[in-house]
Amino acid sequence: MSQPLRLRKNADRRLKAGHLWIYSNEVDTRATPLKAFQPGDLARVEAANGRALGVACVNPGSLICARIMSRDPAMQVDRSLFVHRFKQALALRQQLYDTPFYRLVNAEGDLLPGLVIDRFGDVAVVQLNTAGMQAQSEAVVEALEKVLKPAAIVFRNDTGGRRQEGLDARVEVVAGTLPDEVLIEENGVRFAAPVLDGQKTGWFFNHRDNRRWLNRHVAGKRVLDLFSYVGGFGVQAAASGASEVLCVDSSATALEGVARNAELNGLHEQVAVGEGDAFEALAALKADGEQFDVVVLDPPAFINKRKDQAGGEHAYGKLNREAMRLLGRDGMLLSSSSSMHLAPERLVNVVRGALRHQDRQGQVIFQGHQAADHPIHPAIPETAYLKALGVRVFRD
Repeated sequence: MSQPLRLRKNADRRLKAGHLWIYSNEVDTRATPLKAFQPGDLARVEAANGRALGVACVNPGSLICARIMSRDPAMQVDRSLFVHRFKQALALRQQLYDTPFYRLVNAEGDLLPGLVIDRFGDVAVVQLNTAGMQAQSEAVVEALEKVLKPAAIVFRNDTGGRRQEGLDARVEVVAGTLPDEVLIEENGVRFAAPVLDGQKTGWFFNHRDNRRWLNRHVAGKRVLDLFSYVGGFGVQAAASGASEVLCVDSSATALEGVARNAELNGLHEQVAVGEGDAFEALAALKADGEQFDVVVLDPPAFINKRKDQAGGEHAYGKLNREAMRLLGRDGMLLSSSSSMHLAPERLVNVVRGALRHQDRQGQVIFQGHQAADHPIHPAIPETAYLKALGVRVFRD
């Protein structure tokens, strides 16, 4: 039986509503001192009156000091639980997709807080982002081997979330043999995903639907893909008939990935690359008199904490303004944000402000979000983080 973690009076309201997080200031530390727990320990969560609320993984040194793993306080958090949850997650993805390339486990969205697993065919890439999941690493591997039987399992334990949990950073192949090149297919286009040294797990499945939408609007168009990474938007645009695509990123390694992915699809003549800071690249392109029919903005999260709100919105505003300067008289802007703290209506406001600053008119013709393999937990608004706007930008 796990040791108890007692909450303060009325601190169970969010849990009753379905939330999975417990903050350190919600714990009755007189009854159950947090210092009695080690990072990754399991605890029986109790309301102030002693009523059992579930079982959670604890990290006493984190602001989110516990995360619910099951509403059943008697549940054993072990290989069997992970097998069950993985099968539930797999059943959803197999309903959604015909090919084995997707996010298999989306942390809280799949009732496994702190755990992310992306599937690249026979390769599974895992992020253990909390002390609780780190403590369950062996059970995660064993359950994956039972449910998926992957040829290789990679741990990408180099996230910012791990640092906040007091965990070390490490990337390693923990099971099987990783092929020289990990290939995926998205929207009918092939890509090589750098699962060992790329961003996050090596690929961003969350934009799958937003890319599909954009692909319908690029035939014969000149496209600029900013923050391109390895060409998710840009290479797909070229495959969908764009006459010319320029992918811009600050990473030379990422741009090598763009070139490789263009080559994989026979698109090397349509796709060009440019290395540099996005804001500097926008200014240089404008100075050179360049003009595009479509501009894609997929920046990193400019707002990681609430205190970054004002500065982050300013950065989004500047980025959208400068991008609009490169659009022709009647162009298309795809503007996205992965900042959890930027509400969808605030992104609309950012775009509105940029339009007025450039004395342009705009029509929002698409509102996108994360793909279905990134399910949103209805009680945890933080799990709905990605938004994208397709905006027609034109002059009167």
